[in-house]
Amino acid sequence: MNLKIGIIGLPNAGKSTLFNALLKKQVADVAAYPFCTIEPNVGVVAVPDERLLRLAQITKLEEHMNELPPIVPAVVEFVDIAGLVAGASKGEGLGNKFLSHIREVDLICHVVRNFVDPSVVHVAGEINPLRDKDIIETELILADLQTLEKQQEPFGYQQHKPQPDRSTKEDFERFDLVVKLRSELNNGRSVREIITDEFEQEMVRDLHLLSMKPTLFVINVNEEELSTKNNTNNPIIPMTNENTLVICAKTEAELVSLTPEEQKEYLTALGVKASGLDLLIQKAYQMLGLISFLTTGVIEARAWTIVTGTKAPQAAGTIHTDFEKKFIKADCVSYTDFINPSGLASPKPSEGGWKKSRELGKVRQEGREYSMRDGDVVEFKIGA
Repeated sequence: MNLKIGIIGLPNAGKSTLFNALLKKQVADVAAYPFCTIEPNVGVVAVPDERLLRLAQITKLEEHMNELPPIVPAVVEFVDIAGLVAGASKGEGLGNKFLSHIREVDLICHVVRNFVDPSVVHVAGEINPLRDKDIIETELILADLQTLEKQQEPFGYQQHKPQPDRSTKEDFERFDLVVKLRSELNNGRSVREIITDEFEQEMVRDLHLLSMKPTLFVINVNEEELSTKNNTNNPIIPMTNENTLVICAKTEAELVSLTPEEQKEYLTALGVKASGLDLLIQKAYQMLGLISFLTTGVIEARAWTIVTGTKAPQAAGTIHTDFEKKFIKADCVSYTDFINPSGLASPKPSEGGWKKSRELGKVRQEGREYSMRDGDVVEFKIGA
């Protein structure tokens, strides 16, 4: 499945620097002035997955190949959207154009500036991450209010009587929700705070409400603040929650030029366990309820993205539509068992694979009602 994440924030919050680091090359222009980004930059980024290399190594040995099979990770499409400003919902700073780009993404990555750099101007004059966050959130809410105000009242709504061929009970229920949203949005609440029921979310999904989209807040700090982000005096603490990451976009951009070993040493010196970019992608997967199943063979070792709870036939359909139609069964083994079916303390690639997993009874035969699990290594059996 195609996953699209939009990077938004006030001008000069570090969005394009983060985007460039994600793509591991200078695709977006970076400059210390507002509206450097006019058209959205789009880039496809591989999802970090160390499991694929191990699968490829095992397959090479098991299939007596001269080289590793190609490794094909799952991917995420990132969209670097130009900086929003107060009044964007009314067209300020080309806001209407930028807001339209946000409607197309699955998840919002909201970059909030909390770093000091005299050479990089701040549109509001001073560093205040809580205020900046609220400016963007307010603009998304105001844009949603405009959308909701355009929704027409169903015929007979005031009389609570559906009109044959003109309105239904479902139309009334939907408009009840629209009225509720108008009221709550006017109180400064986002749609994602108001609606938590999946049925209600589905009722208004066609409106593409901006503040209903899952949002990951990325706090962009100076490098020296990375290891002290839990300091109680830090002004970002009140807004941190399970959907917040603290990173230094500048550091992430510098890591790109280093070898994996150098990156580990650099992060250790900073008191950080993992790259902020890797954590960002992992967090996005978690927030969207996504998992990966794995396939491996002489053609490739590959990760496939699906929604949690996807049944085996539909998972097969992500590989090819015919696979879903002609699905018979799925041979599944957990990644852990696949690489180490014997349960050894320090397994080598030669200890894993399909043959040994089958010999030791680690492979399960699953049918149409099986819900795929993250890390399932799969061979789908397809009919003629």
